Amino acid sequence: MLRAMDSAVAGLRAHQNKLDVIGHNIANVNTFGFKSQIYSFQEAMYQTTSASTSGTTSAGGTNAAQFGYGALMGTIATDMTASTPTYMGGLNASINGEGFFITYTSKISGGVAPADMKKTDFDYTRVGQFKLDSNGYLVDGNGRFVYGFRPDKVQDPTKFEGNLVPLRAPKDLSGFSDSVSTSTSKEALELTNVQVNKLGEITAVTKSDNQALDGKTVSLGKLAIATFQNPEGLTKKGQYYYGATESDNTGAFSATIPGGSTSDLMAGYLEASNVDLATEFSNMITTQRGFQANSKMITVSDEILNELVNMKR
Repeated sequence: MLRAMDSAVAGLRAHQNKLDVIGHNIANVNTFGFKSQIYSFQEAMYQTTSASTSGTTSAGGTNAAQFGYGALMGTIATDMTASTPTYMGGLNASINGEGFFITYTSKISGGVAPADMKKTDFDYTRVGQFKLDSNGYLVDGNGRFVYGFRPDKVQDPTKFEGNLVPLRAPKDLSGFSDSVSTSTSKEALELTNVQVNKLGEITAVTKSDNQALDGKTVSLGKLAIATFQNPEGLTKKGQYYYGATESDNTGAFSATIPGGSTSDLMAGYLEASNVDLATEFSNMITTQRGFQANSKMITVSDEILNELVNMKR
């Protein structure tokens, strides 16, 4: 059979894969936190009919003669470029730079994240769509627990370090830090006006019939921002989540609070998709033409084979 037909079939498959990637990008043009994918081609294997030889005193050198077998999928890379923040209000936050929020589907035994988080199936996301659930835990839009650092209630209420834990509103003001003092009240706590600031701190205002406890500003903790040496090594898990494992290519991992060398937040905003429709449509046109060209090559190959079959007549 003709090598041209084999090459054209390989080209059709490669271009179909690229169209699939383009279609996925366009479908998620309005998905918060979505990062577009970039598809590239690579050459298929070659058959060498004559090797390259060097020249001698009696004969000149010759170049190799090779037949190619079309195109294959090269890579599907993720464009991690930050996109335009969109104001949504409420308890939303957008990371102003690199990094990811840390979430988990359930409460870990002991409540503390392990030292090596890559050994546990944590989910990382750019979408800071938060709320408090019925138990006072800070969760994202899909009900996953959001991790961060709690204030040091004993040593320094303004210090946020130590273990990475799911953030939770206190049930009472016992031993809990606020902007005025540290209370020892066991009275049930009702929180209003829950907000997040650019340094990732979740604050709320107490509501109580007791005037001494009413209107106090308390801190639930600070959101943790996860950074990776190579964020493109993360694996997409769907629903705007990414995953990392010990054996992947993400490199060094760290979890810190926003500010300083770590990206700060934009309170009330959510990050939009970074899909560029102009680029996607132009890529779709060129890919479609490439698909048509490979289809035409199959048609021409078929006509040649038809001529060969009809030579007997």
